[in-house]
Amino acid sequence: MIGRYLGHLDHNDPLCGYLRDHIIPQLGVSSHHTVFRVFQSACSRHVYLYEEERSGARVIGKFHSPRRNPNLYPPKTGETEYNNLVFLRDLGLDSFPHYVVKPLGFNLAIGSVLLEEYLESDLLGKVITDAIHLGRRDRLYRKLSALAYFLASMHNRTAGDWPVNFDHSHAYMGRLLNSLIVKRDIGHDQFGELYHLREAWRYQRCMWEDRGVLVHGDVTPSNFLFGRGHNVMAIDLERMQWADRVFDLGRLCGELKHFFFQAKGDPHAAEPFIGHFLWEYCCHFPDRMSAFRSITRRTPFYMGITLLRIARNSWIDQEYRRRLVQEAKQILRALP
Repeated sequence: MIGRYLGHLDHNDPLCGYLRDHIIPQLGVSSHHTVFRVFQSACSRHVYLYEEERSGARVIGKFHSPRRNPNLYPPKTGETEYNNLVFLRDLGLDSFPHYVVKPLGFNLAIGSVLLEEYLESDLLGKVITDAIHLGRRDRLYRKLSALAYFLASMHNRTAGDWPVNFDHSHAYMGRLLNSLIVKRDIGHDQFGELYHLREAWRYQRCMWEDRGVLVHGDVTPSNFLFGRGHNVMAIDLERMQWADRVFDLGRLCGELKHFFFQAKGDPHAAEPFIGHFLWEYCCHFPDRMSAFRSITRRTPFYMGITLLRIARNSWIDQEYRRRLVQEAKQILRALP
């Protein structure tokens, strides 16, 4: 991520002093005579890259604005993500092949900014689009195997002694449906079956039977980078939470389906990659087939709500949004 160049950081800006005195020295750069160039991410107006002009050292800054209603929506601050990153790295996810981005600092007084190291490699999104448009399918298979290994390691290292609380995911689907109705002007009459399916999934025993794990919480193609071989780098951990491991797996499967569906017009085009990813994930369990049966029973729910989540985005055109909602219905009908 380089993004749009904005100019130089003002020496009187408190962030300049924080970068100079607390962040840049961690990268082995002298704090004397520092000048920072600023770039804004193309993906988020709250994310910036700061490049020290003389040394070329780069760091990422993520600013967190306060929630409008903190009583209804607990604030997700940079401190939350900072602590999540430290925790995962302390579990051993701080060296290849499983690497969580290194946090460099958090400052509540400067826009709740989280400073992280800058990582440069191919995003999962690029690997997927290269497979679709350039025919690099073998590379996507390999990288999905690497990502499955990363997620299995993260989930298994954090598995708790308590069962999954499916009520949280059930409520999340409700919020998605309400958002589609209110914000995207989709008639309520189209959602009767989806509300019914939501309730039907709640009463499936398998949705409550697994142990809770810490999930990444936002397994999207913009949050994972790939190095050589099986090296995986994870970023954007602010939504990490206790949930069903399939929360992560289903989201990745839904994202794969969306990328291929949008590009090819075929909702089934991603199926070989989805099956490969889930099968590779399950190879990290003592009984691979048993794990595969258990996980694939629950995958349709999390895959379906991922398509609804994508459909909610403002950049989705109305016709494709309708097709995503219809495909979500089709997937959610696959009750165990």
